[in-house]
Amino acid sequence: MSTLLKPNHIGRKISRIRELRDMKQEALAQALGISQQTVSTIENSETIDDEKLIEIAKVLGVTVEAIKNFSEEAVLNIINNTFNSHDNSTINAINVQPTFNPLDKIVELYERLVQAEKDKVEYLEKIVKGK
Repeated sequence: MSTLLKPNHIGRKISRIRELRDMKQEALAQALGISQQTVSTIENSETIDDEKLIEIAKVLGVTVEAIKNFSEEAVLNIINNTFNSHDNSTINAINVQPTFNPLDKIVELYERLVQAEKDKVEYLEKIVKGK
């Protein structure tokens, strides 16, 4: 079923935008000065009066038009068209190519550990000679 055939359920769109913003119903309710149950009722409503829609849009940080024209498919298309990992192993992988040789870093670390042990032995020898 394409988006054009689905009813324009404003409440459901508000719910999805709120969820995408990682906002709980309680937070939206508090920002609007209403109860969480009222937010639930709004999200289950197919239509909402314009004044309330303007308030909700402001709290969600979007325009009224963004709510009215919101489409889950459009969001997924944007994500799919803008994400490119350049890595075929996993979709969420970040292809990291270090600008240094990891083996050089291991050798450097080993040398620092050896020097720390030499310093420790030298210090202990001083203490023993002092007695």
